[in-house]
Amino acid sequence: MISYILSIIVVFVSSVVNGFPDRFIKEKQEQENHYPYKLYKREEWGALPAVGVVPLNTPVPYVVIHHTYIPAACNTTEMCKSSMKSMQNYHNSLGWGDIGYNFCIGSEAGVYEGRGWENKGIHAGRANGVSVGICLIGDWRTELPPQSQLEATKALIKTGIKEGYIRPDYKLVGHKQVMATECPGGALYQLISTWDHFVPEFVEMKH
Repeated sequence: MISYILSIIVVFVSSVVNGFPDRFIKEKQEQENHYPYKLYKREEWGALPAVGVVPLNTPVPYVVIHHTYIPAACNTTEMCKSSMKSMQNYHNSLGWGDIGYNFCIGSEAGVYEGRGWENKGIHAGRANGVSVGICLIGDWRTELPPQSQLEATKALIKTGIKEGYIRPDYKLVGHKQVMATECPGGALYQLISTWDHFVPEFVEMKH
């Protein structure tokens, strides 16, 4: 009996010496940073440092929904990371200093941090300073994104409200309501027009 108790003590001491506190801290951090989706921070998808970005005045009154058209839908984490790098490179070639969107979402339901909550995006012209731009990676002109991708989009918006970056009474619009474009694609636009907070017209406002 004594030897059994001693063996338990040895195992416990060994676990402490070999990193139990570190594991406990990591688990606690994961619990504190828990979202109902997998969030990939910029460093996780290999983002280049942003140049010349400016702060976004939050909470914003608008959420603008986009699609990429190109690149096409990504169904794995590696594909989506590659798409994020491709978009950032292209947007940098336009002199934007970073990927234009605040967040992008893949068909595997991963949420990829672009400019994030606190930086003004370059994604919807006159709406840039009053909105968060969320892009659903893929071409959604005739097909709808997977349900998991749509649910991740809604969950991300809820996070923005909860954390004080999006106004609770926000208005939801598609990119085409702000600029002359097909984005976010006919099929996706028709769907988001049924979502809560959708408004038929973008009204420019000072924020």
